[in-house]
Amino acid sequence: MFNNFTKPRRVVITGFGCVTPIGIGRKFFWKALREGKSGVGRIESFDVSESKVKIAAEVKNFDWEAELDPKDRKNVARTVPLALAAAREAVKDAKIETDKLTLTERQNFGVILGTGGGGLAFTEKQYRYWFAGEEKKASIYTIPASTHGGLSSELSMVFGLHGLSHIVSTGCTSSTDAIAYAAQHIALGKQDFMLTGGVDAPLALGILKAFNVMTVLTNEWNDEPNRASRPFSKDRSGIVLGEGAWIFVLESLESAHRRKAKIYAEIKGYGSTCDAYHRVRLEENGVEPARAMSLAMEDAGVSPETVDYVNLHGTSTQLNDKIETLSIKNAFGAHAYKLSTSATKSQIGHPQGASGAAGIGATLLALNENIIAPTINLDVPDADCDLDYTPNKAKEKANVKIALCNCIGFGSKNSALVLEKIRV
Repeated sequence: MFNNFTKPRRVVITGFGCVTPIGIGRKFFWKALREGKSGVGRIESFDVSESKVKIAAEVKNFDWEAELDPKDRKNVARTVPLALAAAREAVKDAKIETDKLTLTERQNFGVILGTGGGGLAFTEKQYRYWFAGEEKKASIYTIPASTHGGLSSELSMVFGLHGLSHIVSTGCTSSTDAIAYAAQHIALGKQDFMLTGGVDAPLALGILKAFNVMTVLTNEWNDEPNRASRPFSKDRSGIVLGEGAWIFVLESLESAHRRKAKIYAEIKGYGSTCDAYHRVRLEENGVEPARAMSLAMEDAGVSPETVDYVNLHGTSTQLNDKIETLSIKNAFGAHAYKLSTSATKSQIGHPQGASGAAGIGATLLALNENIIAPTINLDVPDADCDLDYTPNKAKEKANVKIALCNCIGFGSKNSALVLEKIRV
């Protein structure tokens, strides 16, 4: 990976854990993806009577308190137990016993996570206490728990990892960028292992209202929430917010072979650009998202014709889905019509900064089981959205070898990662 560096180490994924609106744990997440399950429902975590939007993709049936020491339960954001549970699964899946690591091994084991909202929902809750005169209910750690950086620190402390501990917050591209930066540290020999991925939980009344002010959330499907997230559909009407955590263990290929570890995929290339155009909207020519994908493929040393699957950003907004479709055509040319693609957000909503990690989680299903997860709620495609989005039902695709995960974020940022089934 990263061919412009001198003899970089090859970087592979050897552990995967997740907590999602459609399943807790990797196996349940993949099962729900295959079945086309929707995780969108009426919001239960707070009162939505004052909101036009009453639906989201929440994580259900999750024991939040079990992930935390009792003394910490009022002192951390909702993202922390999500990330901890996913990280514990990822570390166990990679067969790493962190309590048995030597000091040197701990110093070479880092954490880089992506998040968009981080502790925003926690901050809103604390400020409601302060301004209601209920200071005793508020956490004394309001400030550190509200900052994004505290999130990676929580994982570092729980697992006793002394390597770098960073947060990337670039909007919806956050976890794509975080995974790439984590892989770079492995490739360059600066760390031996990395916990990386994304977590977000942008669900609180103030956040919901703020998104609604931008008119990007759908409020047309409150009575049929499982149909609300409908990327590339002619009648799509906006984003459905979601939450969750998707965490991976990265290490060098040599290390994985030495440990006889299971390998999900090799991270081959990364590309990132900016439209430099608008705080929220993309430029309609699709040039810069396409260039990010092209840079990722160039970095990976693969041609567009060799890519078998693209996991799409697919927000379910009128403009973004149209532009993303155009950008795929710009990046892949005639091969765009031969690609299998799908939009994970149709099932899990939009988990903001965790979007890229969620997409990588779905991409690993394609690479490891040759299953393309569907884009659900796609009955009548938009005329401008004319690619193979794998409508409504998962499909088997023989020998998926190379895949690309595409992300587009606020501030017109674009990031893409290329993954490949491992070749020794």
